[in-house]
Amino acid sequence: MRSFRVSVPDDVIADLRERLSRSRLLPDSPRRPETGMNAAYLRDLVDSWRAFDWRARAEWPGFAFSAAYDGTMTETVMARLMHSLMTEELGYERYLTYGEDISANVSDLIAATYPDHVHGILATHAHFGTDEERAGVEDPAARAFFDRLSASGGPDGAYGHIQGTRPDTLAAGLNDSPAGLLAWLVEKLVEKLVEKLVEWRDTPTGQPEMLERRISRDRILTEAMIYWSTQSIATSFRRYFDSEDDERIPPVEVPAAVAIQRHEHDYPESVARSFYRDLRSFDRMPEGGHFAVAEVPQAIATRMRDFARELGLLSA
Repeated sequence: MRSFRVSVPDDVIADLRERLSRSRLLPDSPRRPETGMNAAYLRDLVDSWRAFDWRARAEWPGFAFSAAYDGTMTETVMARLMHSLMTEELGYERYLTYGEDISANVSDLIAATYPDHVHGILATHAHFGTDEERAGVEDPAARAFFDRLSASGGPDGAYGHIQGTRPDTLAAGLNDSPAGLLAWLVEKLVEKLVEKLVEWRDTPTGQPEMLERRISRDRILTEAMIYWSTQSIATSFRRYFDSEDDERIPPVEVPAAVAIQRHEHDYPESVARSFYRDLRSFDRMPEGGHFAVAEVPQAIATRMRDFARELGLLSA
């Protein structure tokens, strides 16, 4: 391993602040959805970004400036890269795995593909299965859960559709306008891949700024600054364009602990038990939404430590 220091040139920061000062922001639409971005909050964030002390923040994150992958970026490729990082680069023979959103699938793939190297898997986004797998479920609770997902997939999944069909067109605008990038990230915040903060957060509806009760403004602006300074919003869309929607994941045989986050509060235990063949625990988290690690980091850390102790990896 080699040490690395974040270094964004002064002219990039000056250009960013000048663009932000000239932002042409629009008023809210008359029929704006109850949740999501609004004009007042976006203006507040734009003003905060102009004043953001990036130099001080860079001394604190210190990473996340990897070069873009030059091949096809599917979940299977991501699983292989992460496994290679853990074993070949960092030198761990075995490890625990965890992921959220798309990286939840990657975590499942790691556990299923490299079981001899995985002690166990913690999941807050338990396995959903392909459309074909979902169609074959018989448990009424499972059927109701998947029907709910299908019903919300249209309005809630538009971001994924455009990123998967016209990624470069969208990226052209976001890479040129910091205000546009900020609006997209906050409503569909990217943490290496696109994620929806405002719509999937564990906060009240109608007040998008309330997401900062769970995820700080410094973190939001840090994410925006990383994508702006590295011009990597386009590559963050790659998985949506490259991956197959019905990429089947084999059942996981290694020990598993499932703790369902509140966004998927009705996820059925029967589906988890059919996929995680050595399910050690199943429960539902009392707090924390789609981005559990960001929202309730201590709770996830405690669960991971408890799971490691159960597996004999930590002393009591």
